[in-house]
Amino acid sequence: MAMDFEIIGNIEAIEIIAVGSSIRVLDYLQKTHGHGRWRKLKGLASVRIPNGQIRRVELHWYEAHGIGRKDIKIKRYLDE
Repeated sequence: MAMDFEIIGNIEAIEIIAVGSSIRVLDYLQKTHGHGRWRKLKGLASVRIPNGQIRRVELHWYEAHGIGRKDIKIKRYLDE
């Protein structure tokens, strides 16, 4: 899954949303990226979207130790 935005700086206010079997797409993550202790997280960041604007957004992504962040997506824009 290609990101159509660039994360500028650090992701802040990171929270865990779900862990392990609580993740709905756990089978997909394990088949696509490998087995690990998967967690779904959310956080706030500034991103540059394709038209060049820099926006403040809430991001959601999946992460496992040794595998890293996968499937990062913008959940909502915070600066509207």
